Amino acid sequence: MSLNLPSLVAILFGLLFGALALLLSPAKAFLAVIGLAGAVTILRFPFWGLLLFALVATFMPYSTVNLGIRSTVSEAILALTWGAVLWHSFIARLPDTPSLGLRPTDQMLLWLMLFSVFPFIVGQVTVHADTSGVANWLRWLLSLSSVFLCAKLLVDHKHRESLVIALLLGSLAMLVLSIAVFVRTRSGAGIAPILALFNYGNFDMLKFGLEAMSSRMGSPWMHPNAIGGIMALLLPMAFCFGMTERGWKRALGLSVACLGAAALLLASSRGAMVSLALVLMWMATRRVPYTGRLLMIGAALTVALVMAYPPLQERLATIFSSDNASTEVRFDEYRMFPQAVLAYPFGIGFKVDPPVPGTQLLGISNLWLNFIYKTGIVGMLFFVAVTLRWWREARPPSGPIRLTKDNALWLGTTAGILSALVSGLFDHYFSFAVVMVALFWLMVGINVLEARRLFPARLPQVSSVAYHKPQLDGAQP
Repeated sequence: MSLNLPSLVAILFGLLFGALALLLSPAKAFLAVIGLAGAVTILRFPFWGLLLFALVATFMPYSTVNLGIRSTVSEAILALTWGAVLWHSFIARLPDTPSLGLRPTDQMLLWLMLFSVFPFIVGQVTVHADTSGVANWLRWLLSLSSVFLCAKLLVDHKHRESLVIALLLGSLAMLVLSIAVFVRTRSGAGIAPILALFNYGNFDMLKFGLEAMSSRMGSPWMHPNAIGGIMALLLPMAFCFGMTERGWKRALGLSVACLGAAALLLASSRGAMVSLALVLMWMATRRVPYTGRLLMIGAALTVALVMAYPPLQERLATIFSSDNASTEVRFDEYRMFPQAVLAYPFGIGFKVDPPVPGTQLLGISNLWLNFIYKTGIVGMLFFVAVTLRWWREARPPSGPIRLTKDNALWLGTTAGILSALVSGLFDHYFSFAVVMVALFWLMVGINVLEARRLFPARLPQVSSVAYHKPQLDGAQP
């Protein structure tokens, strides 16, 4: 009697579960089988892998898994999704997408990735450390590649909307968890047992850092400034999405926007607060609906929260003071940065993050200067070139900007990316921090695809390749 394929798969899974049950505890065996089933599903449906990455990367970004080498779950899902895309390129064609050569942003990003080979080799030779420069470099390249993954999998507006919903759902779960734990424990270290449950690495050092900043809200992003940066990136998108949707989608977007604003205050991230305020002011000057009103409501809620929470009063009293310890460290970083450039003119590569161990140098809390620190001045210029190419593709047209359901994803991601770049004046996370970098370039991927849909006249005209503009449901061709 012959067996069909589903029967064979069921038998193989049964045998595998039995083998794992003998080798592992029942709980671990169950999780292993669930993970394997998830991996098989992603290989079958690569877009689901991108959705799962968006959900996990925003909820528990640095949860780790050991698959021979220790990796974050987020990066493992992203790598598996790429594997699924490559597999489908051999066995079946994915929906047609524009050629990479037609996209100025993607093309310049490829040049940045290729140039990174040089500082990688320089760092391998000049920096002596026990960490693996190869692994760190490949992880960074994987993060940047999320732009190209968007081009492959987000073939129409509905796919991009689904990805945005996944980003907002993960963010909502993270915000509810973080705020609830902080309100209950009144300490940033209160999140530590949950991070241990999520299998975070270097837990003793992480717990020590959370205890040192106990007056600021802890989160799965570990550092208060990191959650500030992510909120700067995602809140404009949440606001624009929520204001143009109805029902549960509207509730989702506005919930993330409101809770994210509260998290910014509780985490006391100066750079994120300033960057969001500046971007909202820019949107108000472009007459984007509701932004002026939002600034007023945000100011009122800030006053109410500060009055209701005395520790926040103490934190805000010194947050913008020149006597603040964090501010003094930033000034020292800028003062010593020229010494770092002279010591490593071609960058330190990917073995370590600044500062180099065994030296008297300091790191640098600046997105562009951190590119110089890691990849040299040329590497920073490549990043600037990518940013300029992106702006040429995604910039708003002249005149007032109307916020509609059709352009909400474009406008929200544009404002979020601008806010993240402005926050780069105060922090460096969107340069080389794993997972955060992947989310940043994922947003860029969504943004440029929406910009190409809305502004097809900006696309380079190449006669040999046609660009097929995706149609919205119900739209006239």
